[in-house]
Amino acid sequence: MSFNDDVTLDTSQVRSGGGGSGGPGGLVVGGGLGGIVVLILALVFGIDPSQLPTGGSGQAAPGQVQAGGEVDPTAFQECRTGADANRSDTCRVIGTVNSVQAFWAGELPRYKREWQETPTVLYSGATQSACGTASNQVGPFYCPLDKSVYIDASFFQVLSTQFGADDGALAQEYVVAHEYGHALQDQLGLLGKAQQGGTGPESNGVRIELMADCLAGVWTQHASQVPDEDTGTPFLKPLTDADIESALSAASAVGDDRIQEAATGRVSPESWTHGSSASRQKWFLQGYRTGDLNQCDTFAVASVES
Repeated sequence: MSFNDDVTLDTSQVRSGGGGSGGPGGLVVGGGLGGIVVLILALVFGIDPSQLPTGGSGQAAPGQVQAGGEVDPTAFQECRTGADANRSDTCRVIGTVNSVQAFWAGELPRYKREWQETPTVLYSGATQSACGTASNQVGPFYCPLDKSVYIDASFFQVLSTQFGADDGALAQEYVVAHEYGHALQDQLGLLGKAQQGGTGPESNGVRIELMADCLAGVWTQHASQVPDEDTGTPFLKPLTDADIESALSAASAVGDDRIQEAATGRVSPESWTHGSSASRQKWFLQGYRTGDLNQCDTFAVASVES
């Protein structure tokens, strides 16, 4: 889904990650695909990483937030317009953050709720979150302890080259929208359900993940009508069939069954934490086709798979 060239990107909603070493709650980050697979099952798209073993360290790019808490005005200065978002993964993340937050800020008052602005931390390599070490081998996640989304834009290349998603824009935008689905769940008091119960296709953890997929679909349905405050122009152009296929390819790529089969050659549903490829696609489409967050209650159905 392409951005309209003349919209303005608001970089105040993102910050660069600072360097640091792993402490309590940090992650053991393995190298290569093996490390990604182990961590992706617990982390990609929002499970609290503080539940994993401690350790690890990393250095990140210079931070937007400087000593004393001052914001570096030069950070992300290459990301100013929708045209920049169309040419750069980093700028595309920023534009998507802007669009998703504008959508939920406008949508929630219908339900007598107010959206709480949630920053995204964009980093390169590794950085520290309140939930532990964020790494480009971990993938994107929402940390409920500091109310922030963490993304290394190089993850999108991993998603495409190692997990089989296509490299379309909506595949990337879906990832961002999914993480903000977790932020919304947190604000609504639902995210904690992910830690209640065990694993498996119908577990609470899977239902929370599929709900976030559905919420990403809701945003997708409305995205081409969400305006940039500065210009009044919608951030994004109307969807195409190719856009939807791109999002579905990303949803399929991170299904537990697909990841397990690629990593071990077998599928173990009893250990699922995020849902099958088919169910992830199903719930994204549920949100997209209805455009209604009330249709994303994965706890109201007997089975999320059927």
